[in-house]
Formats: sequence, structure tokens, C-alpha cells
Amino acid sequence: MTTTTAAPKTSMQRFLDTVEKVGNMVPHPVVIFLILIGIVIALSAVLGLFGAAVTFERINPDTHKIETASTAIRSLLTIEGIRFMYSSLVPNFMSFTAVGLMIVAMIGAGVAEESGLVTALIRKLVIVSPGWALTYILSFVGILSSIAADAGYLVLIPLAGVAYLAVGRNPVAGLALGFAAVAGAFTVNMLIKPLDAVLVEFTNDAARLVDPNRTIGLASNLWFSIASVLVLTVIVAFITDRIIAPRLGVYDPALAAEGTVTEQGAVLSEAESRGLRFAGFGMLGLIVVFCLLTLPPGAPLRDPATGVLIGNSPFMNGLIALIMLMFLISGWTYGIGAGTMRSLTEVIAAIEKSIKSMGGTIFLFFVLSQFVAYFTYTNIGTVMALSLSGVLQAANIGALPLLIGFIVVVAIIDLLLTGAIAKWAIFAPVFVPLLMKLGVEPEAVLAAYRVGDSPMNAITPLNAYFALVVGFAQKYDRSAGVGTIVSLMLPYVVWIFVLWTALFAVWKMLGLPWGL
Repeated sequence: MTTTTAAPKTSMQRFLDTVEKVGNMVPHPVVIFLILIGIVIALSAVLGLFGAAVTFERINPDTHKIETASTAIRSLLTIEGIRFMYSSLVPNFMSFTAVGLMIVAMIGAGVAEESGLVTALIRKLVIVSPGWALTYILSFVGILSSIAADAGYLVLIPLAGVAYLAVGRNPVAGLALGFAAVAGAFTVNMLIKPLDAVLVEFTNDAARLVDPNRTIGLASNLWFSIASVLVLTVIVAFITDRIIAPRLGVYDPALAAEGTVTEQGAVLSEAESRGLRFAGFGMLGLIVVFCLLTLPPGAPLRDPATGVLIGNSPFMNGLIALIMLMFLISGWTYGIGAGTMRSLTEVIAAIEKSIKSMGGTIFLFFVLSQFVAYFTYTNIGTVMALSLSGVLQAANIGALPLLIGFIVVVAIIDLLLTGAIAKWAIFAPVFVPLLMKLGVEPEAVLAAYRVGDSPMNAITPLNAYFALVVGFAQKYDRSAGVGTIVSLMLPYVVWIFVLWTALFAVWKMLGLPWGL
């Protein structure tokens, strides 16, 4: 009689087991911020009791002369502090503009997703791709899919597997490619997306701790994001063709789970093709309208004083409206053409559905708004930033090494706290003011955060879609598990992180503009 024993776990598997166990103990983001609010209240009381303060030099925004100023910790457990917490509950939430920006963006995105435009557009792009370029196009489309929030996870990843299978390649390699593209570069895009509105607003809130007049716009990281998309597209595709696909080898259909179709093609129906044509006409009409509103001298969306279009103009200040209309018009016209959205009532229903799905996010924003307001009121962030900047300046630590260290910290934290919004709400009030005191512009800090936040999404089991990808893989290989996905993703994570960080460092050293 023979007995079988389980193969001993590798060091990597034991490490991932530990990460998963620790990560499962991390509470809900709302609970995290409630705990942080409690910490801020207690810390403000203790520091206020000891009279913690800092003196610094600043430029007076009215006289533009250097003056000496001081900032002290304000306790939330004083009479004034308690009054503030009680009376500002609603104002804190109403002034949290990230809520409005997200809802406005989702009005359009909800229509585009519900009508089927996003799914059809991704499928069309994959279908028309020539064989030699399929990997690069899937990589590029996967990165751009973040414009529709999580649609890439649900549509692009399984479609990449189908596309690879249709051309006779290993579908698991296609899944790996899709996951790396969607998750590993989630924070950048060639277009402005809803996530940008939230990250920029948090950045502005933090920047005002140092300079009340300092703000950045939605397109403040646009040039760096575009360059990142192009570089990451090549990295993801190259790793797939040179490392992942050769390692997996020729696909054996016998490995597939029962009931899985292993010979597939992706064909658009006549209705879907007609819908895409209608969406193209809708976008063309929208472009014509905005050309009339922006291009002629004295156009309504130009700056009334200077006449500029790119800069402090109505067009740039209201860019979120254009993003919303792009999704709304193209989604609606697609629905008319495809027959999926025939009436205005159905359009309204799609908008209502998308906003309803944001219930948890809106509640999180409510708690976040209180945390940001309390943190700002106490001056803890300002005092911390000024104190740390003084220490760092005395130690002669350069801004670039500090930024790279920040990228590493964000990447490590992302293993346990994957939400881009939740992490930035914690990091922004500390690191943006700190680095601004060292002469680093807020745009650079936000760009560094984008680099650190994305790559680990493809390797942490705490990613909400990680288990979904395991399920996709098990359709084509019954033995696939967490270790399978992690081993496939490791080359992507390492090379994306190293080369993207190098791109950031070169960009910073050359002094290139981060965006508009």
C-alpha cells in the first residue's frame, strides 16, 4: 500500500499564503477610515495638549513677499473642535467634489456599458487585429479599457483568451496578457477617466495644505500617462511573446474543464456592427459641436480674457462634461443602432442603474470626506510635512530618491490595500505637502503614485478580480490555481515595476511636462 503526500510548498507559495491570510484580516475600507478618524481625533488632542507647532517661511499670496508664519495642531476634542465635527458633517460631504465628478462621469459610462458599446468595441478591435500584431493590440486595448472602470476585467481578459484560442495559441497566455494589461497599468490611460477626477481632487486638497491657491487639472498627468501607455503596451506584449507563451507551450484541449468550448471565433452580429456605425456617427456629431464651441476666436469655451483653449479655460475646467457626453452620446447611439436601447426611458434606466451601483462608493466617500476635513482642520498634515521636509532638507536627500522610495512604499502597501482611491486618500495629505516643501510639483507626486499603485494589482490575491481570473484559467486548465496565476504574473509585475519606475525617473530628470 502506498501513500501520497502533498508536495512541499515553495517559498513563494508560503509567502503568498501569508499575504492572503494577513490581507483577509484587513477590514472594509469604511472601517479603516473610521479607525483613522478615531486616530486623528486622539492624536490631535494629545499633540494639541503639548502645543505642537511649526514655524516656516512662505510667500504671501497677496504681497508675493516671503514672510514667517506658524502652524499649530488644533485639537478636535476642544469646544471648537467638537462644534466643528457636529456642524460640518453635511458641509464636509457636500464640498467633497470628488462625489460630483464621479457621478457625472458615471452618467455617461453607465449608458455606454449598459447599451453594450464597451463589449462590442473591444471585440471589434480584437477581430480586426492582424495575427502578428494581436498581442500588441490586446495589450494596448487592455490598458485603455480602464476608461470604462472594471469593464476590462470582465470583458477584455476572457476575450483575450478566446482571441488567442481562435488563432491557435495557448488561451491561458491570452488570459495572462489581458490580466497584466488591465490590472498592471490601471491608473494610466490616453484619455481622461473618472478615476482621474477623484485622484486629482485629493491631490488638490492636499496641495492646499501648503498653498491655498495651488491646484492641478484633470489633464495634469496626461503626457506622462500617454507615454506610459505606449511603453507598457510594448513591455506587456514582449513579455507575453518571449516569456509566458514559450513557457506554456502548445495548448492541449484535453486540459480544459468539462463543457468548455476549445474552438472559438469572435464574430460581431449585424446588430452590433450597425450599433458601432451609429456610435461613430454620434461621436462625429459631438466632435463637430465641440469644434464649433472651441476652435473659432471668441468661442464660448475659450478663456474670455486671454482667448486660450488649453489652460485656465472653460473647456479645460469643464472637461468632465465632455467625458460624460462622449460616453453618453456614443452609448445611446450604439443602443439605437444595435436595438439594445430604443427609448429615452431605457437610457434613463441605464443611468439610474450605474448610479445605484455606486451606493457603496458614495458611502465610502461620505466617510472619506469627514476624514479629509478632520485631518485638514487639525493641521496634522501640514505640521508633519513641514517637520519632515525640514529633516529631509537638512539630510540633503534629493527629491528623486524620495519619489522613488514613495513608489516602492505604495507598491508594498498595494499588496494589502488594493483600492487606488482609498490609498491616495491616506497618502496624499502627507506626501503631497511634504514633497511640495522640497520643491516637487503635485503633478509629479501624483504621477509617482500612479506608477506605484498599478503593478501589484496583478499579483495580490486581494484584488477583487484575482479569483475571477483564476476561474477563467480553470476553464482552459483544470489544474490552474492561485499559484498558477501568480507565477504567470510575476514576470509582468517585476518588469513593469522596474521599467516604469525608470521611465518616471528619466521623465523627472529631463524636466518634461507631466501634462496640461
